[in-house]
Amino acid sequence: MTNTVRRVLLTGATGYIASLLLPTFRERYDLRLVDVRDADSSGASVEGVQVVDLLTADSDALVPLFRGCDAVVHLGYHRPADKDMESWQARGYEDERRNVDMAERVYRLSLEEGVRRVVVASSNHAADWYEELIHADKMDVVDPDKTPPRSDNYYGWAKITYEALGFLYASGSQGRKLENVQVRIGAPREIEAQTFFPNGPGSDGDAVRYRRDLGAYLSPRDLTQLFVKSLETPDIEDEHGVPFQIFYGISGNARAFWSIVNARKVIGYAPEDDAELKFADEIRRYLVRR
Repeated sequence: MTNTVRRVLLTGATGYIASLLLPTFRERYDLRLVDVRDADSSGASVEGVQVVDLLTADSDALVPLFRGCDAVVHLGYHRPADKDMESWQARGYEDERRNVDMAERVYRLSLEEGVRRVVVASSNHAADWYEELIHADKMDVVDPDKTPPRSDNYYGWAKITYEALGFLYASGSQGRKLENVQVRIGAPREIEAQTFFPNGPGSDGDAVRYRRDLGAYLSPRDLTQLFVKSLETPDIEDEHGVPFQIFYGISGNARAFWSIVNARKVIGYAPEDDAELKFADEIRRYLVRR
């Protein structure tokens, strides 16, 4: 694959997902990094970050960030100060509308400044309404090409809206086709069985949620591969000529209930990890009954 991507604007550059991508991104691209702070959640400074609020900054001040970029990776997220960091279910319409506004601004500035492609951190929550059906054995898999997005919370609703806006811009209706990839990120953290079985192996616990996270697992190197290939694959057009794709961000997990067939086909995604193998010892201890 020839890398035609040289300059990349990365929003949300001090966040967790960015921390996993940056080691490889720094080697491959000329980066412009922006976030509302210049340090990560531990307080450590992140080199090269410009402190910019994409929601409140004047558009004229943002133009130089986008101008001359080949691609934008949009990880930026407005998290309400009065809401718990992990309680995405508690976020309401007004909270998430700001993130939709931010996504629209990123798309518009990318279009106007000649950016070729935008890769966006969507989320599995864009279709999480189906999970109860899957866990009840009423459904086997969610295919991003065939299963309409459905969510029962505002966090997921906002991600659906990112995707819908992305298609609008990719369709060419705004003057040209802004290439767009949406990555529905799964569970990009190490999975600790103790979290689901606090009383240890053999005790009652939440086996359903444990199996779910094993199916949703995304390793750092698979996450990085998925984003790099989403950026660098020359042709991402669908069968109708629209350069728009939605990929699930998971590793090659044996327990997967989201399809990555389209990511394998369109961009050659080839995950190297499988939660079933990586966490095999804990799975035997906590799920295998003797």
